[in-house]
Amino acid sequence: MAKWLMIIPPVIFAGLAGMFYVGMQRENPQDIPSVFIDRSAPVLPATALGDYPLLVADDLKTGQVTVVNFWASWCPPCRAEHPVLLEMAARGIRVAGINMMDDSAKAQSYLQDEGNPFFAIATDPQGRNRVEWGVTAPPETFIIRGDGTVAFKFIGPLVGSDYEQRFKPALEAALAEAASG
Repeated sequence: MAKWLMIIPPVIFAGLAGMFYVGMQRENPQDIPSVFIDRSAPVLPATALGDYPLLVADDLKTGQVTVVNFWASWCPPCRAEHPVLLEMAARGIRVAGINMMDDSAKAQSYLQDEGNPFFAIATDPQGRNRVEWGVTAPPETFIIRGDGTVAFKFIGPLVGSDYEQRFKPALEAALAEAASG
């Protein structure tokens, strides 16, 4: 009986090692696949941020690609990516915002001070809708096709090599697809 008990730990170790090895053989082991890809964008929050236009579901089905960014004024990575969002908007890319778990007055003040890249904004003060989108913490950004389906999900700030190597090509591909379609 004791011999069988001694075999169990190495068998468990071998099984775990095998699972980890298979997981590392994926195309991008750092990438967390999203269940939302190729599905309709989830429900949007129904509350507006001050006098800014409210982001509504029809805004995601205009035939144009839309970048939806979950952000908060208290979030340092959100502040780091803010110039990138302003640049996208200046290039004519539709950028929408969902302000999450934030103080409305502070969020409005932040946009007044730093510039507003968003054509429309919804707020999720309690963080309930973020769950619908699978967002854990800001910033997270989605690329939405013109038909309202999710093309890509990016976790983290839109800065650095990960942004350059993964988000930008996905955005360019979605824009090219929209232009050819």
